[in-house]
Amino acid sequence: MLPFSVFIIFVIIFFIFYKALEDSKLYTPDVNIKKEMPVFNTKEFFSGENVKSSNIFKLDKIYLLNIWSSWCVPCRQEHPFLMNLNLDNKVNIIGLNYKDNFKNAKNFLKELGNPYKEIFIDLDGTIAIEWGAYGVPESFLVYNNEIIKKYIGPLNQELVDEIKLLIK
Repeated sequence: MLPFSVFIIFVIIFFIFYKALEDSKLYTPDVNIKKEMPVFNTKEFFSGENVKSSNIFKLDKIYLLNIWSSWCVPCRQEHPFLMNLNLDNKVNIIGLNYKDNFKNAKNFLKELGNPYKEIFIDLDGTIAIEWGAYGVPESFLVYNNEIIKKYIGPLNQELVDEIKLLIK
């Protein structure tokens, strides 16, 4: 009788774990968002001048805000795709350098090229948090001061093609 009871308990526990695995309640962020772009003040990457985001993002222009860092391996992987996307004059790529060492970031751009129209500094990560970023790299497609699409993780050819379709 005891082995049968152990068997029944084992089956019940197995069934509970199996159902728990089947019922995924993982949080997946919404990437198709339409929300107003956060306003921020920061410094320009090369000059160190103070800038306001309201002076950067103009109406009727499409922007891709890309949050990147030199220490980020996936940022290095996505960089050729940003360089390719930069060839399309319909989108202005804006870089937000996240929690980075200036010298390392400058060397990163020197080595791989600079796809950004402008680059801004986010030393403590608060600007990225205000935008809703979870880490680096992340990109936000912006039109008329509204975030219209969020890309979590590195861009790839499929995502670049999607961006090109969206900006036509």
